[in-house]
Amino acid sequence: MSSIAGEGCEVLVPFNERKPLDVVERSLTTTYRKHIWAKFIKAINDYKLLEDGDKVAVAISGGKDSLLMAKLFQLLHRHSKVKFDLEFIVADPGYHPNIKELLIDNCKYLDIPIKIFDSGIFEVVDKIAKDYPCYMCAKMRRGALYSKAKELGCNKLALGHHYNDVIETTLLNVLYTGNFSTMLPKLKADNFENMELIRPLFYVEETYIERFTQNSGIWPLNCACMVAAKKIGNKRYEIKALIKELKKNFNDVDKSIFKAAENVNLDAIIGFKKDGQKHSYLDFYDKE
Repeated sequence: MSSIAGEGCEVLVPFNERKPLDVVERSLTTTYRKHIWAKFIKAINDYKLLEDGDKVAVAISGGKDSLLMAKLFQLLHRHSKVKFDLEFIVADPGYHPNIKELLIDNCKYLDIPIKIFDSGIFEVVDKIAKDYPCYMCAKMRRGALYSKAKELGCNKLALGHHYNDVIETTLLNVLYTGNFSTMLPKLKADNFENMELIRPLFYVEETYIERFTQNSGIWPLNCACMVAAKKIGNKRYEIKALIKELKKNFNDVDKSIFKAAENVNLDAIIGFKKDGQKHSYLDFYDKE
């Protein structure tokens, strides 16, 4: 895979030419049925991510994950017994005009009717983020997306975080923040009443997202941030590389990390936090 370099950005260019839209859509329920479509549906069912009457704001960044998620939601909307509505929203953080044009072109190719709004995040982050622009950018972007979703009458905001993001976040927290926490498949918004964040790609592995993207002829954006390009490296990339290295000696170590977040044994940990309050195992030691 090659790249088209812009000002502080990189655009991934797949090996294959673009295919007819009906072929791309059909591949999700045939070629990628087991590894993408079925896992998308499983996450929705396992974690009750959709209910009758929902209006979901599907957040699109222009990357491979959010483009796939948008197309999956469109297909589900056509055939699901659950009645829900969709809005496809793009928070423009200050894209270079060429990058913004490519994002729009990808969405036209996939027949995704996006609503773009300016957020000005890149400019603000450049002034205040210092050494950690990605954290601040993600936080501000989420707030902008929640606001737009609320404005459009949505009660849920869908983000394209996938299986590998969950694993990397878990290990990132253990190694860099000294706590065991992970991404959740859904959570209630702190500052937006009656709003919920959902992650329907929770079970979908990144490698299959990449394969679908390449085979479909989609040109996804990588990080288009001109701010991050000036700063010190992103710890998430270091974690990704670490997991890849660990897998050479520990079979399915990524799956074990994911399962660890589902199988926390409260009887065998020193402490935990619940509703913002810290607890020690000693609090319960003499009560048994």
